[in-house]
Formats: sequence, structure tokens, C-alpha cells
Amino acid sequence: MDRRLPAADRAPVSRTSRPGGGLTRRSALGLAAGALAAPALAASPGGADTLRGTGALGVVVERATGSLVIVDQIARAAIGRVTELGDLSHASVVYSPDQRFAYVFGRDGGLSKVDILTGAIAARVIQSGNAIGGAISDDGRLVAVSNYEPGGVRVFDAETLAPVADIPTGSKTIGLVDAPGRRFVFSLWDAGETWIADFASSAPAITRIEGMGKNPYDALITGDGRRYITGLFGEDGLTALDLWESPPAPRRILSGYGRGEEPLPVYKMPHLEGWALAGERFVLPAIGRHEVLWVDARSLEEVGRTATHGQPVFAVARPGGRQVWVNFAHPLNDTVQVIDSASGEVVHTLNPGPAVLHMEFTARGHEVWVSVRDAGRVDVYDTGTFEKRAEIAAESPSGIFFTARAHRMGL
Repeated sequence: MDRRLPAADRAPVSRTSRPGGGLTRRSALGLAAGALAAPALAASPGGADTLRGTGALGVVVERATGSLVIVDQIARAAIGRVTELGDLSHASVVYSPDQRFAYVFGRDGGLSKVDILTGAIAARVIQSGNAIGGAISDDGRLVAVSNYEPGGVRVFDAETLAPVADIPTGSKTIGLVDAPGRRFVFSLWDAGETWIADFASSAPAITRIEGMGKNPYDALITGDGRRYITGLFGEDGLTALDLWESPPAPRRILSGYGRGEEPLPVYKMPHLEGWALAGERFVLPAIGRHEVLWVDARSLEEVGRTATHGQPVFAVARPGGRQVWVNFAHPLNDTVQVIDSASGEVVHTLNPGPAVLHMEFTARGHEVWVSVRDAGRVDVYDTGTFEKRAEIAAESPSGIFFTARAHRMGL
């Protein structure tokens, strides 16, 4: 089995000038994404500036140009662009509690605070040489970044991006999530450990948990903040922690789920953020297999499998849990399948186009937005009828992040 992680897709970053000036709602809806200006405080059809709420907004990462497209879910349209955000080839985004500011974590170590109402960069720092995502504390006051080079985790004031703490680990860090009580949880690729950094007081208290397994490559936290689960690149299985325990003890789960069958080459590792809680079961992508695994949410034991079109990357639950939408790794990445959570069966297959990278549901799940990188667009689908409602142009779109994430743990 080829266990090498694929090289990052590093496209050159466009250094275009920062946009400015106002934008009316009428003109915004008519602009192609390639010619967008940044929105002002708001945009009304009559042209007068008015206040705009943030609940229907979001951003789409343009990985090839180091930019974000600001989108309006209700209008199903792009309304602005923010440039000069560095290397976004593996970018992720979290939001401030008021949904106004998007914190963008770039692969080049850049941390950017973007005001999605004005379309301006409010603050930006280069905090390392190679970063792999981040998180915001439950009170919205701290932003943490997980680093490959030089390793460790760095924590910043969410208002100013002034440094607050530097936590060296001697290892690449992955799987950084926020946990209740002003805590951050992350794992060490080289050491096979998980650390909990508690910022309840002025100086962080660190809890180290050994024996997590060989080469944890990604992690998630359940929506109630109780369980932290790491995937293991060097072993066939995962490890779970019960964060309600003090101290938490590692528990190996799904060990040997691929036993007895020839594994396939891994072209892209699945994202554990894509674990879906559907009713009383989790569904997660299986590494090196054309299937998803169903896991009992209480016992964390396998209870079933569903054969899929290809190797899953994301398995994302529609809000409410009745459906799970799945996309796939290269070379079968032009397809999305919909699985019925009650039966565990594939009920619909879509073919949006080449390189489907990410899916994001509206807050109540009536629509899903799908990035189709190599077609240069985002597609919007009705989750009840599976009909395409809109297409939005974007330059090599990847991650889609709606502001509803501000109120969900671990995203």
C-alpha cells in the first residue's frame, strides 16, 4: 500500500491590489467573480449604504490566487473578493462569535483576520513557515494556529492578532480543535501524543497524553465537546479520548477495519472534520477503501458499511442528519453521492465536474454548496430535489465556509 501523503498543491499566489470602495447589491449580483470589488458596509438595490447582517454570508477559498470570495447564501451570489492572503492551498477558516470576522489560516503560516462586511483585511501576521489550520476559543478571544514548521502551536489575541502564547512541541502538530472551557486540543504527528492546552487562567496549563498511536494525521471533536478522535496514518484504526475524564485515557477504536482485504493506494487522506453524526451513528470515510464506515455514537463500535463510488474525502451530514453527502479522491473526484442515513444506502449520485473539493450546507440544510475546482465554479443544489439552483464563478475554489460555523464547536 502506498502510504505516502500527497504533495500539497501549491499554485502561485496572485499579488493583486486590495479592493476598496462601495458596491451596490444590484451591481454585485451582476458581477462575475473574476471582476468583483469588495463590498462596502452593505449594498442596497437603491444604491444607498445600509446595514447588512452576517447570518447569510460566507467565504469561498480561491486556492490558486490567494483570495477569498465573499458570498451571499440568500442571493446565491458572490458579492466581493479579498486578495493578498498568501498561500491558500490548504486553507481553513473560523469565525468570530459575531460572524463578522473570518480568520484565515494559510499554508505559508499566514494568519489573516478578514472583515467580511467591508471586504478588508483587518489584521495579518506571518506566524510560522508552514501551518496546517487553526481554531478559535469558545469565548472568541483567542485564535490558535497549528504548525508544521517549526512545529508547535501559537496563540493570538483575536482582536489584534498580538501573540499570547507559544507552545513548542518538537513535532508537527495536527488536528487542532477548540474545546469547552477555553481549551485547545491538538496531536503530535512525530510523537504520537495529544496535548490539551487550558487557557482558563493567564498561563496555559498543558496536559500531555501519550500512547495515541503512530502518526496521527487529523482529528475531530464531537459536537458536544466530549470526544476527541484522531486518525492514524501509521496504523489501521483510530484513537478516541473522553475529554470529560481527568486525565483522558486513549482508547483504540476500529482497529484493523481493513483487515483481510488488499488496501488501495491513498491519493488523498480523508478529512476527519467530515465525520457526520446522523441520528445515533457516525459515518466516516475509510482510508484506502471505496466505502464509508458506520459507527455507533455511544460505543464507538462499527455497526455497518456502505460501498461508495471511490475513496471518500468528506462525508458530511445534512443538518438534521437524514442525508450524508460524500465526495471522493482523485481520479474519481468528479462525483458526489448522497446516502440515506436510515437505510445506509446510496440514494442519489451527482456529477458536478472535475475536482469536487468541498461541500457546505446552509444552516438548516435546504441547500448545499459544492466547490468544483477545475471547472472554476461553485454549484448550489437543492437538497430535497437535487436540482442545481445556481452556479458561481470562482478561481480554483476549494473550501467553503458559512458564518453559521461561528456557533459550532470544532470547526
